[in-house]
Amino acid sequence: MATDHPDLAPDTLTVAAGRPPREHDAPVNVPIVLSTTYHETRAPQPGDRIYARGSSPTWDPFEEALGALEGADLPALVFGSGLGAAAAALSLVPTGGAVVMPRHAYAGSISLAGDLAAQGRFELLAVDIADTDAVLGTLDALAHRFEAGQVMLWLESPTNPMLEVADLAVLTDAAHAHGALVVADNTFNTPMVHRPLEAGVDVVLHSVTKWLAGHSDVVLGALATSDAALRGRLLAHRTLHGAIAGPFEVWLALRGLRTLALRMERSQSTAAFLALHLADHPAVRRVRYPGLASDPGHERAAAQFNGFGGIVSIELDDVATADAVVEAVRLWLPATSLGGVESLVERRRRQPAEPATVPEALVRLSVGIENPEDLWADLEQALRRATGGRDGGL
Repeated sequence: MATDHPDLAPDTLTVAAGRPPREHDAPVNVPIVLSTTYHETRAPQPGDRIYARGSSPTWDPFEEALGALEGADLPALVFGSGLGAAAAALSLVPTGGAVVMPRHAYAGSISLAGDLAAQGRFELLAVDIADTDAVLGTLDALAHRFEAGQVMLWLESPTNPMLEVADLAVLTDAAHAHGALVVADNTFNTPMVHRPLEAGVDVVLHSVTKWLAGHSDVVLGALATSDAALRGRLLAHRTLHGAIAGPFEVWLALRGLRTLALRMERSQSTAAFLALHLADHPAVRRVRYPGLASDPGHERAAAQFNGFGGIVSIELDDVATADAVVEAVRLWLPATSLGGVESLVERRRRQPAEPATVPEALVRLSVGIENPEDLWADLEQALRRATGGRDGGL
């Protein structure tokens, strides 16, 4: 945990945390333990493994490392998917309560929350998370209708795919003042860019599939908290609902985590390079990237984050142009998801769950670790082909 590594920077923790004991001839890397059950030599005690649905020696190092990276006082909890982790987080809302969620967020979280709201589990309110006054007004209104502990504020910053930036500390403090629980999806930023627990957030969520694992080869999720009671409830949900991860997938995620700092550094620097070039391209109507000084969320992101992330969204003239760009790229991969070593491109409204407020011609770019000039050359030729060489001959 963070308390075990008080003097280590996050980029060092990605390499040092979650290692086996230093013993003669012991392995440097943790082994994969493929067992569904464990020896019992006495009556079961709290903390005993007993059965692999509850815990695994292969989960422990990853959970320790991620907990330390997020600055938690406790190990994180790994789940079989990001949506499994989101389901566990939403289970903290009591029946009849309310959830305040960004109108733009991970489509799975929005869809799941909407489905639960339709079943009558809780009331769902969608807000513009970058409009601090509006969110505060929503929390104030809910405080008159709900008791402490009945409301959850769900944060995602930057949002997917609009890259809106929330004032996390202000919103978290206001939510807590009303007795609300706060969950923050930190998938886009990762702990390399921001640690929401330090802003007072109660639970941090990750789609480990994305930046943390980083190689587009595992599907996993995770939650981190410093609250032992909350962790206990989340662990109980994982165990009872079976949203567990396979040991091999978690081992791969830990291996991916070792290079997170380097991958994020490269992706962020390339994203900034591409955003500047795209902002000057006459075929691009708008670039959404908090690293641009002209971006509405720039000042807020600069004040809160240690970087601006590896996602860039652009808006083109129309759907046909956007689809043509995606079809014309040769180095970028047309695919959903994000955070892998390879650069991905997608027109987001192709996804049926994407909110109608996302522009039809918005294209999301997940920037990988390829050569920046090569990525730009491919985007530039795709824009040229998609626009038929118009707009200044580009």
